[in-house]
Amino acid sequence: MNRIVGLETEYGCLTSEFPGSAGAITRVRDWIFKELHLGLIDVHQRDWDEPAGNGGFLFNGGRCYIDMGHLEYCTPECLTLLDVLRYDQAGDAILLQALRAMHMEREIHFIRNNIDHYNGATFGCHENYLVRRTAPLSDANVHSLLAFLTLRMLYVSTGRVGATVAAEARGELTRAGSDGNYQISQRADFINNDLFEWVQFNRAIINTRDEPLADARKYRRLHLLHGDTNVLPASLLMKVGTTSLVLDLLEANCLPKIALADAVAAFRTLSHQPDGPWRVQLADGRCVEALDLLVEYQQAAKAELSGRDEETDQLLCIWSDTLNALATDPEQLVGKIDWITKRWLLRQFCEQENIAWSHPWLKSQDLEYHQIDPARSLGLALARNPAAWEIPHREITQAAGQAPGNTRAAVRAQAMRLLKDERCAYYIDWEIIGAEGGCALHMVNPFDSGSQEAETWVSLLNGNASKNSRRGKVASGA
Repeated sequence: MNRIVGLETEYGCLTSEFPGSAGAITRVRDWIFKELHLGLIDVHQRDWDEPAGNGGFLFNGGRCYIDMGHLEYCTPECLTLLDVLRYDQAGDAILLQALRAMHMEREIHFIRNNIDHYNGATFGCHENYLVRRTAPLSDANVHSLLAFLTLRMLYVSTGRVGATVAAEARGELTRAGSDGNYQISQRADFINNDLFEWVQFNRAIINTRDEPLADARKYRRLHLLHGDTNVLPASLLMKVGTTSLVLDLLEANCLPKIALADAVAAFRTLSHQPDGPWRVQLADGRCVEALDLLVEYQQAAKAELSGRDEETDQLLCIWSDTLNALATDPEQLVGKIDWITKRWLLRQFCEQENIAWSHPWLKSQDLEYHQIDPARSLGLALARNPAAWEIPHREITQAAGQAPGNTRAAVRAQAMRLLKDERCAYYIDWEIIGAEGGCALHMVNPFDSGSQEAETWVSLLNGNASKNSRRGKVASGA
């Protein structure tokens, strides 16, 4: 990839424990930091809803904390597609490690989904893409980016049983003849805006909050919250990879000139049409095939970026094959695209058990698809990864405790390992680390992976501590 990428996953939690998931989540978080020692817990208040002890940064460069009642894991900054997958799966591995060490794997289950079927709540998977400030954000480019982020749902969504009454009805949610028992996207019913700054109650396809967590003169951060949490590796890599390529086109001012009449209405309507037709209305009034528009993005990326590197060429090929399969025979994508795989699986279940799609049992099976434990996950049992995207299990285990070596996550992790032996108050964030008695370590360039900075910083910290100690002795002697 040509940019830094990170994912934030809010896990659903199923538990038989009283008083419920909140207690279970707190115990798992505490075990990760206090028993497994996989990171440094926050000793400061980060925000009004993040008091000291709410979470902390991990030695693999990521972060784990409780957000609105959900245990959330953030990957470190990643520079390759396979690193995104390694470190995303490392989050699952860390939670499983904690549950097994606690002997609670039968009482507590974490799931990678986005909807509570029983109370209608949603929780997200947020995507973060570093974008250069020089990217030309003209009206035409913003509308084209918005159209892609809307239409990509046809191959990146996870699917869900049922529907949730949307906070605001925009467009036709179901077409004539649709039973509404299965839809493509888990998040579509909860998206209210195309562009908006905040992340709750008025969720948008593009979040406009300008918080780069890096040098603001050079970078901005595209923060997306409308996508689903993927189970299948191929779906996750298609989501991150193709979005990164489209951002390459944005920065080169080569995006196709595509604008939807109403992105939110298109997003919701497509979600409720798993059998098609996948047609959308453009701003000029024409109705066109959504897949034809996605082919335009793939062809633009191929023309501009083909031959850049092996990762890009592999992705362009898989993207093309996926769009062809969606157009001709979507079931070719079972094991690769989540919403298609889950629907195929649930169809088999309905036929074998002789039950209707409206049966409550389907919601339970829906959740089982998302289990993080490979021994229980219905989704992972069907995974078929392209050969180029296979990752050995040992690499996932390593990623749970070791940061990627090609981004600033390596610097932060090195500084944290040195800092854990220092008895002083500290402050850790994505782009800065501060400690009592020393200057702050600034990491505003997310591409800088040099660990010498961390070592120098701790040496200065130790020097200041020694000086303060000597001064204290002199003052005491006086």
